[in-house]
Amino acid sequence: MTNLPSIPFTVTTDREPPTLTVRVAGELDFDTCGEFVDAVVGALSGATGLRDVRLDFRDLAWIDSSGLSALLMIHRHTRAAGTILHLDHRPGFLDRVLELTDVLEHLTAPAARADTGERDDDVTEAGAT
Repeated sequence: MTNLPSIPFTVTTDREPPTLTVRVAGELDFDTCGEFVDAVVGALSGATGLRDVRLDFRDLAWIDSSGLSALLMIHRHTRAAGTILHLDHRPGFLDRVLELTDVLEHLTAPAARADTGERDDDVTEAGAT
């Protein structure tokens, strides 16, 4: 058995209204989920003009139940901010976790518009890309 070197965990944010993009690399697990949530919540704090939060999982190496819990917590924060959460470039293992737990649609359902209370349904595939 070969032990491959792990990808270091990193979270980078890029806030260009109307979009906040968060790139996640490495393993999203018990040891790293706090840093992930803090980065997203910090980027949302005081932000104006944001409509979308895009989590880019192109370089995600693994996720465990703590990482899934972090996604649910981030969903609460993005919903409270009135933004739409997108889960971009999901690797197959992340899709399997989201399907087995039946949370993909919950995480990416369009948010209610803050000004009218109406749902923002102009997103394809319930916000999942």
